[in-house]
Amino acid sequence: MAVDPDRATGLGMRTETLMAPINALAVYCGSNAGNDPSYRSLAHDLGRALAARGIALVYGGGRVGLMGVVADAVLAGGGSAIGIIPEHLARREVRHQHLTETVVVPSMHVRKQRMFDMADACLVLPGGLGTLDETIEVVTWRQLGLHDKPIVIVDPSGFWRPLEALVQHMIGQGFASHAALRLFHVARSLDETFAFLAAAPAPRVAAAAERT
Repeated sequence: MAVDPDRATGLGMRTETLMAPINALAVYCGSNAGNDPSYRSLAHDLGRALAARGIALVYGGGRVGLMGVVADAVLAGGGSAIGIIPEHLARREVRHQHLTETVVVPSMHVRKQRMFDMADACLVLPGGLGTLDETIEVVTWRQLGLHDKPIVIVDPSGFWRPLEALVQHMIGQGFASHAALRLFHVARSLDETFAFLAAAPAPRVAAAAERT
């Protein structure tokens, strides 16, 4: 029997092309450092890992909080850090002054689109409402079929477990299907994160996500 390569999911029948080497990752994280020192350690270790692997950091361009920690670690390791920052935040002098490249954009909406367009995958660290907004948006874009880039929530400490519980609650109440759980991956370590990205299928959706 002929096998449709787009539907072959059984053992020995998978035909997906694996991810090409990742050149850039969009990282969403807090503009505060949080109360738990492990959050800062995670951001620092991620920055070092990106630099060691030659993967560019694409992030919100700030010098404060976990954003500043991950960027500083990338730069200290000789890596590339690209900041995308809206004009109003650049004027408030929260922008990082020593990045490899800074792109000033007119709005938060453009910032999120530009970060997404420049990255091969999206990573989420602990953060506040802004981080949650960025995360939910790229997950929703994926749900709508606007992209199929990998999305990884890096959560060794369990910070994002309430979000996992909320998605399960939505499923239980009939507002989402179980397929929602496949829109993102929760990794409990950086090693798991990079292993997941290396094994992820190459994106097939060519069109960039659009917010219109």
